[in-house]
Amino acid sequence: MRFSLLLAAAAVEGAVIGRDACDAPGPDADGRYTISAPGIKAQFIPYGATLTNLFVKDKNGKDIDVVLGYDDVAYYPKDPGHPVYNAIPGRYANRIGKGQYTIDGVTYKTEQNDGANTLHSGTNNWSFRVWNVTAFTEDSITFSILDASNSSLGMLGRVESSVTYSVAGSTWTIKMNAKSLDQKTPILVTQHTYFNLDAYRNPSTSKIWDHTLSLPYSARYLDADQGALPTGKILTAAPNSLNDFASSPNLALGHARNLTGFAGNCGADGACEGYNGYWLIEGAPKGAAVLTLGSPFSGVKAELRTDQPGVVLYSCNWMDGSAGLKNTQGIKGVNEKVGRSSCIAIEAQDWPDGINHPEWNRTAAQIIGPGQPYSWESSWTFGLL
Repeated sequence: MRFSLLLAAAAVEGAVIGRDACDAPGPDADGRYTISAPGIKAQFIPYGATLTNLFVKDKNGKDIDVVLGYDDVAYYPKDPGHPVYNAIPGRYANRIGKGQYTIDGVTYKTEQNDGANTLHSGTNNWSFRVWNVTAFTEDSITFSILDASNSSLGMLGRVESSVTYSVAGSTWTIKMNAKSLDQKTPILVTQHTYFNLDAYRNPSTSKIWDHTLSLPYSARYLDADQGALPTGKILTAAPNSLNDFASSPNLALGHARNLTGFAGNCGADGACEGYNGYWLIEGAPKGAAVLTLGSPFSGVKAELRTDQPGVVLYSCNWMDGSAGLKNTQGIKGVNEKVGRSSCIAIEAQDWPDGINHPEWNRTAAQIIGPGQPYSWESSWTFGLL
C-alpha cells in the first residue's frame, strides 16, 4: 500500500533548494526518501522526520540494515504502541515529572501519558506529526515543522524547528535547530534511534547483550525512580557495576546480567531489566567519540559524537515480540520478531526533566525565549571492530 502521507510530501517538493520542482528528486514508490554515500545509505519518511532504514557494511562487506522499523511505511502512524522508531520527539523529549513545569512563577500542566509523568510532550508530540520536506539532495534531506501553541497540552507559544540529515563517507550527521516565536517555552529534542547491529541475523541470539558498549566520559549517571524519572541525585558507577560502561572499552552491554539488581535496574518495580536512564558526558575533548556500540557477530561498530551533555540508553525491555522485523532483517524461522532486550535506543540529549531541577543548572538551556536559538548536533560513524 502506498504511503497515505505522500500527498503531504509532494506538496512541499517544490521547496527543494536550488532545483526546479519538475527536476527535484522525490520519494520512491513506497514513500521513502533515500540519501547515500559510498559507505552508507539512509532512508526517511516525513512522518516524525523518521529514519526507516540505515544500511552500513558488515565485516564481510555486505550491506546490513542496523535500525528498527517497518516495511510498510503506512504503518508508522497506525502502530498503537508507537515506539518512536528513529523519529524526532518534541518539543520536549523524555519525561516531565508529574506532568507540570513552572516558568516565571506560572505553572503549566502537561499531558500525563506515562503514569503520573509526561513522556515526549504527550500523544501529539512531533513524532506523530507530518514534517515538511524543505530540501533534498542525493546526500542530504531537511525536514521542517511549525508547532502551534498548545498543540501538545501545556506547550505554549509557536515553535519552528528543522532537522537536516546528511551522509558522507560512512558517517550519518544530524543537525537540528528550533526557535520559539512568541514566548518562553520548554525545548529539548533528540533523535530517537533504535539499533541492532546484527540486523537480527545472529542465529545464536536476537538479544542485544552480546554487543559491546563504551562510554569513556560517562562514569556518572542520573538516579531514577521506578517510573524512570530522575530523582535529582547524580551517582557514580563503580568499575564493573550495573551502570558502568566507562571503566573498559570492551564491556559487553550485558556484562551485569548476573548481578543482583539487573532485573529492575530500569524500574517498574523489578519488571524492567537492563537500562532506561541517562548518562552524563563529562570532560570529552571536542570531536571525540563519546559512545561506541559494537557487535562481535557482524563486526560493525558505531561511534557517536555529539554536542549534547549526555545520552539516554534504553535496552528495549518493553518490546513484547508482537512486532515483526523488516524484510531486510532477521532469519526466517529463527529471528522474526522484535523481542524483549533485542535492541537499544540511544538518544543524545540534554538532562531529562531539567526544567524541574534548578539545582542542575540546565534551565537556561531548556527554557527558550522568543528569538533565542536552540541547536543540537550529533553524528554516527560506522566502521569495523
